[in-house]
Order: sequence, then structure tokens, then C-alpha cells
Amino acid sequence: MNIAIFPGSFDPFTIGHASIVRRALPLFDKLVIAVGINTGKASRQSLSDRVEAIASLYRDDPRVEVRVYDTLTVDFAASVGARFIVRGVRSAVDFEYERNMAEINRRMSGVETVILCADPEIAHVSSSLVRELEAFGKDVSAYLPKR
Repeated sequence: MNIAIFPGSFDPFTIGHASIVRRALPLFDKLVIAVGINTGKASRQSLSDRVEAIASLYRDDPRVEVRVYDTLTVDFAASVGARFIVRGVRSAVDFEYERNMAEINRRMSGVETVILCADPEIAHVSSSLVRELEAFGKDVSAYLPKR
């Protein structure tokens, strides 16, 4: 079984994240959306709210599982039997960072990274942008997946 993880803090889970999940699903038998605990980030949503929101989006798809992790991503991948990490990139800057991480992860564990480029029409969407707009009272519903 080809299992991949899609790691992130997902605070919040945006239409960009949903697009990456939709495009990754045909490539793998199972996709684990891995919600990472990042103590260095101030989260807008609680961990349980993020997990619940993402799980509700995919509750009818048995190929998707949502899990929390607080270890190195490659260690989490090994714990769920994943041989692949899925990452989305919006720009050349994102790509350079992800390329370096992919190489380190492959050398450390043999896990391959599959990089999917963001759809151009939503490449400007990021969790940090959504958090900032929301902090100023703006409607962010256009940037969040419909439940």
C-alpha cells in the first residue's frame, strides 16, 4: 500500500491545502493529513478544532486519515508506514526550502517527497494571510474549504 503524509500546522486549513489533498489522492492508496504541533507558533485555532475541522471535510473518504504528531516528520512517516511526504509550494522561495527539506528527509530515512505546485489562481492563499485578515475582522470564507 502506498501511503503518504501531508504534514503541516494547518492553522487554518485553507483552499490551498484542500487543493493539494485533492490532487494527491489519486497518487496514493492512503493520505494521512499530519497536523503538527509547533510550539514556536501561536495558533489561532486549538489543535482539536483544527483536527476536527479537517476530519469533517474528509469523513466520507476512507483514503484520508487525520492524525496529530509532535516528532520529526520522517519519524512520524515511519510510524504510519508512509514512504512519501506530500508538500505544496506556492513560489520559488517555497520550492527552494522544500527541496532542501526533501533531500534531508530522503537521506535520513529514504522517504521521498512529492512536491505539488499550487494552482495559480490560489497560489496567493496562505494560512498566515488568512490569520492576518481574520485578526482585522475580514471575511475569510473565500479562502477556507466549504464544509
